[in-house]
Amino acid sequence: MISGSHMEGDRHMAVQRTPELNISPEKVCYLILKAREFDAKVEPADSESGSNPADSGEQEILEDYADDATETELKTAIDDLNDDEVVDLIALAWVGRGDFGKEDWPEARALARERHRRHSSGYLTGMPQLGDYLEEGLSILGYSCADYESGRL
Repeated sequence: MISGSHMEGDRHMAVQRTPELNISPEKVCYLILKAREFDAKVEPADSESGSNPADSGEQEILEDYADDATETELKTAIDDLNDDEVVDLIALAWVGRGDFGKEDWPEARALARERHRRHSSGYLTGMPQLGDYLEEGLSILGYSCADYESGRL
């Protein structure tokens, strides 16, 4: 017979385990980088500027122009994910934002699955600080981008 305290210890261990993700941490880390590029964009300071980018300290790279591909790249990368990957991405953002904790991962994933639509990229890219939320969500669940970044940056 198993004692009650032993069963509680097993339950506690299950909560502390790193949950399996349907999206690879490497994909999430790539999306974090893309989201941060997108989040860094600001309104153009001078829409009539014809100056050389080197003369303006390369500030135009941070300015958000209609023909800028950063948002398109991020949305396309999200749209190219399968449904299970997008559901986990949404749930990760919610965990990172503080809406759910590690112990609530199954509930976060279930709600994300319920709310996920064909093009959830619009929802995700509309979330301020998406990159930060995804990184924090990964961290809370026991994952890190450190290994990925050291090989990429």
